[in-house]
Amino acid sequence: MANLEYLSTTRLPTLWGPFQMALYREKATGKEHVFLWMGNLSHTDSAPLVRIHSECMTGDVFASLRCDCGQQLQEAMKAVAREGRGAIIYLRQEGRGIGLAAKMQAYALQDSGLDTVEANLALGFAPDERNFSAAVEMLFAASVSQVRLITNNPEKVEALENAGIEVVERVSIAPAEHQENSRYLRTKVEKMRHLISLDVALSADLPTHDEG
Repeated sequence: MANLEYLSTTRLPTLWGPFQMALYREKATGKEHVFLWMGNLSHTDSAPLVRIHSECMTGDVFASLRCDCGQQLQEAMKAVAREGRGAIIYLRQEGRGIGLAAKMQAYALQDSGLDTVEANLALGFAPDERNFSAAVEMLFAASVSQVRLITNNPEKVEALENAGIEVVERVSIAPAEHQENSRYLRTKVEKMRHLISLDVALSADLPTHDEG
């Protein structure tokens, strides 16, 4: 592999079923990326479900309501488990590629009135600093040339198709819009071309949680 070094594979039992987990290291940056899959991906009768997910500690780990990242990850894992076949590619590019420290600074700027794009620009970054070449390499390593891509972001579709992977279907995930993430979601639609339907009237209620 040109840009990735394969490290190891293990079984990963999850709430939604047993996955296999392969770990790769990006040679240029040292970042470790995960290829999580279920079933026979190289089966040629149909394209597997695939989600390319960029790391979001606040959303994925701490269930932050500022974004829809954690929801998208869980919904993608559920969808793959329902079909018994598919992959989650977890890329270590926190904060759309700017890193956790800068992401915290961006959050502070958002609290002062900027949107997510304006905050990145104010810190000297592009609105989106991510690169999906590692995901492409992992798919080719798994002998996957066609996918049904779970995404609302047309840039991911374009990145795969430009690299020679056919996206036969884009599978959307409808985000739960509420008062904490509404501006974030609407900025993604208005400034980042994300294909999200936000026509439903916004509820002021936050998602509920079970009391433990």
